[in-house]
Amino acid sequence: MIKNIAVIKGDGIGPEIVDEAIKVLKKVEEVYEHTFNLNYVKAGGEAIDAYGECLPEATVEACLASDSVLLGAVGGPKYDVQPPNNRPEKALLGIRSRLGLYSNLRPAKLFTELKDASPLKPEIVEAGIDFMVVRELTGGVYFGDHVTTSENDVEVAYDVMKYSAPEVIRIAKVAFETAMVRNKKLCSVDKANVLDSSKLWRKYVLEVAKDYPEVELTHMYVDNAAMQICKDPAQFDVILTENMFGDILSDEASMITGTIGTIPSSSLGEGTRGMYEPIHGSAPDIAGQNKANPIGTILSVAMMLKYSFFMEKEAQAIETAVQKVLDDGYRTGDMMDKHTTLVGCKEMGDLIVAAIA
Repeated sequence: MIKNIAVIKGDGIGPEIVDEAIKVLKKVEEVYEHTFNLNYVKAGGEAIDAYGECLPEATVEACLASDSVLLGAVGGPKYDVQPPNNRPEKALLGIRSRLGLYSNLRPAKLFTELKDASPLKPEIVEAGIDFMVVRELTGGVYFGDHVTTSENDVEVAYDVMKYSAPEVIRIAKVAFETAMVRNKKLCSVDKANVLDSSKLWRKYVLEVAKDYPEVELTHMYVDNAAMQICKDPAQFDVILTENMFGDILSDEASMITGTIGTIPSSSLGEGTRGMYEPIHGSAPDIAGQNKANPIGTILSVAMMLKYSFFMEKEAQAIETAVQKVLDDGYRTGDMMDKHTTLVGCKEMGDLIVAAIA
C-alpha cells in the first residue's frame, strides 16, 4: 500500500521526536511491504524563521494533498514577540480549520510499568486508567470572536464561546461511535448550569444518544469532571466535551498516567485524513540534548496507521514494541525510577524499532 504523509517537524524537540517516529515508520514499511512517501513542510516557529509566517499556503496545500499529517511540536519563547495572528500556535488552529479536523481523540492510558510515576494514590491507580477524551476541535471560544475594546474609559476584553447544532451533532456522533467500539460508556462534559452554549451542547448530545441505545450516557459539569479524573479515573471510558474544556481535561488526564511524554493524539474530520501529534509541547529547554521522550510521537504514528490507513496489525506491532521496551526497563528521563535504565531519545527510538516484528 502506498500512502503520502506530510511531515511537520516543528520547533524545540519536534525534529528529534519526529526523526524517531520516522525510523519506526520506515521499519513498518520494510516489515509489512508498504510505501510511505514523506513530504517535509514547515509550520509554526520554523516557518516564521524561514518565511516570516507561521502557516505558509504551500504547507496547507501539501497537507491537503496528503493522506495524513505527522506533526512534532510548535512554539517557544523565541516567538513571543510575534503578533497574535502569527504565533506558532496559530498554525495548529489554521491546519485544523483548513483540513476540517473537528474531532480530537486523546487516549489516557496508564502503562503498568509507569504506575509508580502517577501522582495519584496507589489504590486509585490500581483500579486502572484507560479512557479516551473526544474533544471538539474547530469551534468554541478558540474560534469565536476575540475583542479588546474600551467601555466608559476602561479597557475590557471578551472572547465568544459559540457552537451550532450541527457542530455538536457531528462531534457527538464521533464520541458515540468511539464508545461503541470500547465499553459503551460515554460521559458528556459541559457547564449547562451556567452557559447557554453548554445547554445547546447537552440538548443535541441527548438527541444523538437516541441513535445509540446501547451506550450508557451520563452528563457531568466540567469542574466536577476535573475533580473526578483525579479522584476516580476508572469510572470513565469515553469523555466527550467542547474545545476549551477538552484542552484542559485532556492535559490533566495525561498527567495522571505518569508522564505527558507517552500520550499520542489524532485529529480527524469527515474523511480518513488526519493530523497526528504527541500532546506535549516543544520543550525548548531540552531541545537538541537527546533527552526528549519520543514515545508519544511514535504512538501517534500507530494511531495514524490505525485510524487513517486501517493498518490494524501494523499499529499493534508498534504498540507491542513500545510495551516490550518499557517491560525491559528502558526509560527516558521523564519516566525514570531507581529500577530502570536511562536512555536518550535516539536510543529509545532504536530500541522500539528493534522490537518491531
